[in-house]
Amino acid sequence: MAGIELMSSAFNDSAPIPPRYTLDGENLSPPLTWSRAPAGTEELVLMCEDPDAPSGTFLHWLVTGIDPDSDGVATGQVPPGGTPHRNGMGDEGWDGPRPPVGDPAHRYFFRLFALPEPVRFPERASADEVHRALGRRQLASGTLIGLHQR
Repeated sequence: MAGIELMSSAFNDSAPIPPRYTLDGENLSPPLTWSRAPAGTEELVLMCEDPDAPSGTFLHWLVTGIDPDSDGVATGQVPPGGTPHRNGMGDEGWDGPRPPVGDPAHRYFFRLFALPEPVRFPERASADEVHRALGRRQLASGTLIGLHQR
């Protein structure tokens, strides 16, 4: 499977996420940029998940239908052509990090998937359901990890 380079101008890979992108701050989705999707891509899917959440992997953001010719998303915006879904908090779109006070830093995996065809998800999909639905359908993917601790 090919790779997509996923980056943010707000934080580096495996570095702290600035407070403005968390629920303790302005709760804005961070700016992201990505490299070109491979030929045959019909849709990009973006998600952010916290595998360190006390109740299991927590979905913070899921956006489907992203234009495969796009190369990023600005702060607080929905990616071009994208449709935001309900996250683990029950809200549509982005809800930023807010791990329990005193926990070690949680890891937030931003993942972008290039797909050869659109994929449908349950109305309120969990991170595990997203991964199962994507299965081996991915043409390429990219990951950026941010950290947050309270």
